[in-house]
Amino acid sequence: MYDALLFDMDGVLIVGAGTDPGVYRMAAHDALREVGVDPPAVSDGHAETLGAVHYSSEMATACDTLEVDRDRWWAARERHASRRTNARIRSGDRPRYGDAEALFDLTPDRRLGLVSNNRHATAGFVADFCFPGVFDAVVGREPTIADYRRRKPEPDLVKRGLTEMDVDAGLYVGDRETDVVAAERAGLDAAFVARPHNDASDLDAEPMYVVSSLYDLRDRIVG
Repeated sequence: MYDALLFDMDGVLIVGAGTDPGVYRMAAHDALREVGVDPPAVSDGHAETLGAVHYSSEMATACDTLEVDRDRWWAARERHASRRTNARIRSGDRPRYGDAEALFDLTPDRRLGLVSNNRHATAGFVADFCFPGVFDAVVGREPTIADYRRRKPEPDLVKRGLTEMDVDAGLYVGDRETDVVAAERAGLDAAFVARPHNDASDLDAEPMYVVSSLYDLRDRIVG
């Protein structure tokens, strides 16, 4: 039915809807030290802003106030966030979902890709550590502010995955409405995986499939 399947990562393949907020707070401190700023000397307001999950204009303002190059600091924060996240995955704090075993049944007859809003350094680590030999392409955001803005529902990352796999059609599997929208914008069908942290009934976009597990998806595609 589909020669190419592309998978989101957080909440689909590994447990948890995204990077733990505490990782970003610690990575923000790591990055400040790297650019020569002592974190305890930073005001509580700026520390909270710089440790937030998402990039914002307030974050840029805080960097300007601290006389920190925002692009250099952001790249460092992204790198340290991946280092800390990868350590949590390696230790078992963020395991892969049990039903992700279904991917190994899908590889013989079709190409698989991993496309995530998460950082490329973490997506690559997950592919190698949790799914060795499974993916033909792995795409995550690069450690730049510009690439952060290309996250889903923008189709850029999904299209990047299609290019790396040398395909132009297939199915994208995610756990959020943004995944469904990104798939549609990239010209793909979408599958929505029901997990404890989401609810298919809240979707405004309409996926091709709503499945209860990756085993369910496997059975529909292979069967």
